[in-house]
Amino acid sequence: MKKILLVCAVILGFAFTASAQDSEKAVFKFNEEKHDFGKIPQGTPVTTVFEFTNVGKEPLIITDVRPTCGCTIADFTKTPVKSNEKGSIKITYNAAVAAPFNKGIVVTSNASIPQKTLNIVGEVVAKPASSSK
Repeated sequence: MKKILLVCAVILGFAFTASAQDSEKAVFKFNEEKHDFGKIPQGTPVTTVFEFTNVGKEPLIITDVRPTCGCTIADFTKTPVKSNEKGSIKITYNAAVAAPFNKGIVVTSNASIPQKTLNIVGEVVAKPASSSK
């Protein structure tokens, strides 16, 4: 019986230690996780900035920001973001093809949830054909 209690105590100790370590990790808090550009003209790149605050205790370090297609470019805060400080991820979408779009951007970091997906949506509308006289 003592062995069972000892094993249970050890398991509970590990569980509490693991949960305490998670609460120390960095945590993203974004102003928005999905941005709707609405209707945008074909051939005109558009940009948005996803701002975030590190609401965790450890510094937040972004290791990679990877758009899911070649039509999107990302730039992001490269220095560690301390607790309660802000950072940003700038996304530029090349509106080359007239069609609705929904693109994901995968953010990898040391946060408690190591991968986060941001989304941009909208519709690229064709430029009216110009008439030559």
